[in-house]
Amino acid sequence: GILLCSFCLLPPKGVKTTKEKVLEQMTFSNEYLMKRWPDPGVNVVTNRSRTSNLWTRGTYYTGLMALYSLDPKPEYYEYAVTWGESHDWNMRDGINRNANTHCAGQTYIDLYNIDPKPERIANIKKAIDIMVDSEKKDDWWWIDALFMAMPTFAKLGVLEDDDKYFRKMYDLYLYTKESWGVDGLYNTAEGLWWRDENFKPPFKTPGGKNCYWSRGNGWVFAALARTLEIIPEDAVGYEDYQTVYLAMAEALAARQRKDGFWNVSLDDPTDFWGKEASGTAFFTFGLAWGINHGLLEKSEYISVVAKGWKGLTKVALHPDGSLGYVQA
Repeated sequence: GILLCSFCLLPPKGVKTTKEKVLEQMTFSNEYLMKRWPDPGVNVVTNRSRTSNLWTRGTYYTGLMALYSLDPKPEYYEYAVTWGESHDWNMRDGINRNANTHCAGQTYIDLYNIDPKPERIANIKKAIDIMVDSEKKDDWWWIDALFMAMPTFAKLGVLEDDDKYFRKMYDLYLYTKESWGVDGLYNTAEGLWWRDENFKPPFKTPGGKNCYWSRGNGWVFAALARTLEIIPEDAVGYEDYQTVYLAMAEALAARQRKDGFWNVSLDDPTDFWGKEASGTAFFTFGLAWGINHGLLEKSEYISVVAKGWKGLTKVALHPDGSLGYVQA
């Protein structure tokens, strides 16, 4: 589910593939998951049983809806609707402030925009409205939260035509960026984020490097791209999101491996050194998005995207449609 988001963006000109081939690969990867989980409402069982509106599946559906926007097959829509209905259009653990549970709301809002049935957004709106009406702004203490929740706030702001959602989103984001762990989780000097305050210095990797988690920075990079696409340019925070996005793009491009992947630990090649597809997918998606939206110079970034895409589709995409080399 984490990876499908990256497969839902047509590549910029210069990547040696075609739109038809990209759509074929997206469809192939998605078919694997839908066949493996024919009932989208059934619990997900790993070390324990969890309801299927958890963050991993919520992330998958953001990708499925992006795929549906390109190739509107009825089975994609029905699969997503069945998932929402199976959970009464609610979040895991009900109405709460946990960003991980708000990820499902992104798809609920998308489905409401297709067929505006009030029950589809009633619960997610209640949950976000509680946060908007509160002075509390320290909820997002881990950087994954930005991907899980920011697009939900952004989509509600557009849907309701109310910038209070944009203002609260920026307050929450800014606290994560500048205040958590005394001075925030974003390192302006390096253009990268610590996963949470536990990984800030003096914590170091075994090789004595700063610990920047690949997928964690992927969560942020994709969150910024998705949010910038949703909100109007005059929304509060837009300039900040764009500035950080551009700084991250530069930092990430410089850290790509020769094989097209990014390491789990971005600055320490000896720390979890193998190929890793989830961070790579997010970075490839985010950089391609930036080229296609005129934020990144094609001549500077196209080779990075091409290498990332090649790694994802030639190496990580297996013959059965599953995606390998994904950090557990």
